[in-house]
Amino acid sequence: MRRDMNLVREILMWAENQEHGFVNENPSIEGYSEEEIGYHVHLMHQASLVNAADDTAMGDKSPSALLSGLSWLGHEFLEASKDNTIWSKAKNTVLKTTSGVTFEVLFEWLKAEAKKQLGI
Repeated sequence: MRRDMNLVREILMWAENQEHGFVNENPSIEGYSEEEIGYHVHLMHQASLVNAADDTAMGDKSPSALLSGLSWLGHEFLEASKDNTIWSKAKNTVLKTTSGVTFEVLFEWLKAEAKKQLGI
């Protein structure tokens, strides 16, 4: 399964909208299966974007984790990617024009674009 940065962003936005900042379930996001979401929560936990508990069971097709909330880094990435105009530009500039881009490169590009928008 490929990493989907749109899904990463959707999960972060969903988690941020939870009233108390703590959740004990994965979101249901239109167009994505439970397996895709669980796998991405697992990846996001590895990248320190979210707090989560591994819930992979023997016989599962993919690793999975149960989301419990955003980390500091998750909040930071979400703030950098929240603006739909900047995110659209990132998708068309960074994600589309490269065959593969690391998370760090994408995050740095988002921060640089935000600074440009602010005139910094």
